[in-house]
Amino acid sequence: MIPGVNPRQMQQMMKQMGMSQDSVAAVKVTIETLTGETLVFKNPDVQRIKMKGQETFQLSGKYESVLPKAKISISADDIEMVAESAKVSKDKAEETLKQVDGDIAQAIVNLTEL
Repeated sequence: MIPGVNPRQMQQMMKQMGMSQDSVAAVKVTIETLTGETLVFKNPDVQRIKMKGQETFQLSGKYESVLPKAKISISADDIEMVAESAKVSKDKAEETLKQVDGDIAQAIVNLTEL
């Protein structure tokens, strides 16, 4: 808001200009950037502003930046080794390898503990 202006007067001026502003009860807001970075705002303050048929959102609060994970490649040999060692299907072996970021030993342990 503008310093020294009564909030009620501000609302009246905005209404005369065809503007409205209201709060959005947001719990979490996630923004995914073109670079793959993800910004996660937990319990943000979000304001929706409507003016001349358009809506804009104002977002403020603390956020956490999450960088994308590097993609791992899992070879067919790795999948076959895990499937044979753990006595599971190749699909299950591949799924487990993805969950453990390609760690063959961990995949086998996870599959044999079931």
